[in-house]
Amino acid sequence: MKKTRGKLLLMAMAMQLFAWGSAYAAGPAYMHTGGRTTQPVGHYEFCQRIPGECNEKTAKGAPVDLSRKLWATIVSINNSVNTRIKPRTDMENYGAEEYWAYPDNGYGDCEDYALEKRRELMDAGVPAGDLLMTVARQPNGDGHAVLTVRTSLGEFILDNLETKVLSWTDTDYTYLKRQSTENSGVWVTINDGRSDAVASVR
Repeated sequence: MKKTRGKLLLMAMAMQLFAWGSAYAAGPAYMHTGGRTTQPVGHYEFCQRIPGECNEKTAKGAPVDLSRKLWATIVSINNSVNTRIKPRTDMENYGAEEYWAYPDNGYGDCEDYALEKRRELMDAGVPAGDLLMTVARQPNGDGHAVLTVRTSLGEFILDNLETKVLSWTDTDYTYLKRQSTENSGVWVTINDGRSDAVASVR
């Protein structure tokens, strides 16, 4: 059983490496972001509990270079967290409607998965300004949180509801707001016009 699971993970990673090649050929696409907006309550409270997680400031610059090695790391962390963490609502986990936290107890909901992926990618050397907690709306209207990874080949979404790491333009979410690339405690609006996606850094 473990061997089969390992083979499936290797196959998934191989397919994702092929996706890296496709992204390279297609050219980068970046979200249009606007001005400062309200910070999600759950993230605000998370920052109050762990201030050091929300005061990362980075100079405006080029996104992290998406090498094959980094792509493999992104895919591996996404698969690992999605497999390792079990879904549980905030009410079931913490007795609260909205509570952002690292899933250190092995359980979490969408934002907890995203926070863990962000933490592990930062440990792997990806700058905080390229790892952006993002709030979106699902096609059914429900709110959702994912991690956006900003790279030289565009922006990619790490999602607990999707096994693949996809370009944000290949997802079916409506993106609403995300962390600023320059200050992890600040959030900015997203103008989610897919036809407006351009190959330039925003």
